[in-house]
Amino acid sequence: MRINVYISAAGYCSRRAAERLVVNNQVTINGILATKNDLVEEGDIVRVDDEIIVPNMEKVYIALNKPRGIVCTGLRSVPGNIIDFVNYPTRVFPVGRLDKESEGLIILTNDGPIAHKILHSEHGHEKEYIVTVDQLITEKFITDMGAGVKIGSITTKKCFVSFVNHSTFRIILTQGLNRQIRKMCKALGYRVVKLQRIRIMNIELGDLEEGKWRHLTEKELFLLENQIKEEES
Repeated sequence: MRINVYISAAGYCSRRAAERLVVNNQVTINGILATKNDLVEEGDIVRVDDEIIVPNMEKVYIALNKPRGIVCTGLRSVPGNIIDFVNYPTRVFPVGRLDKESEGLIILTNDGPIAHKILHSEHGHEKEYIVTVDQLITEKFITDMGAGVKIGSITTKKCFVSFVNHSTFRIILTQGLNRQIRKMCKALGYRVVKLQRIRIMNIELGDLEEGKWRHLTEKELFLLENQIKEEES
């Protein structure tokens, strides 16, 4: 198993984050610094810094209603990091990001493979948001947002956008560019004053209180895994 896949499967962090750990010379296999293409075999001892990495036996899946000000990082050294905020008794990591100023649904898990699949935007996984901006929303704004907005050298994919009220709209994205909604609004002359994610695929925020978390239900996991399999095929 490749070293980044092994670390992710052990529930330490995502594959991408594991690759960064390797590049930063924080990973060893049997006492030797790992490289990104190294393979882990049975009996090998893998360490991140001084911590031995072992596969998790029990998988954990958490839905959190993240408040503003919490940072979606697994680095405990970052003030306001999401790991310390949740304070779960075993190691988990966030699936993707929700920027510090934003709030709402984020999934945390120790299941690296499923996290990797959720994060692969080419499968068209939906994420739904409620967004409030600093001025009156027009029909043109809704149309332009839905048609795709040019951000630098990239034009965003077409997406579903609808009115909620005079200053609030609903948007469903199938791609995950960094701070995408904020940049789309800025390009059209608007500023986001509140951004809340209310759904990731079939997982909904519902009435989960701000700052609280819950385990995903068996039904949610079943539907999530089935949706991933369908989209991959």
